[in-house]
Amino acid sequence: MLWLKRWNFIERARLERELWDAFERGEPIEALVEACPAEESFRREVWQTTVKRIRRIETLMAGKGPTGSPGE
Repeated sequence: MLWLKRWNFIERARLERELWDAFERGEPIEALVEACPAEESFRREVWQTTVKRIRRIETLMAGKGPTGSPGE
């Protein structure tokens, strides 16, 4: 059973990375989740969770400017 948990973790990380890459390319990530086929329920579940995380981080980072140079 331990190998199954490990595979699940690795697969989840791979799917999260796919969505993060799409976000960084400027793709509409909510549309990608909606377009995910019903047969891929695990992917959809991971992506739905990841969209929430991405949007939360995006909100937290909004309004925060660059950190400035070390000499400042």
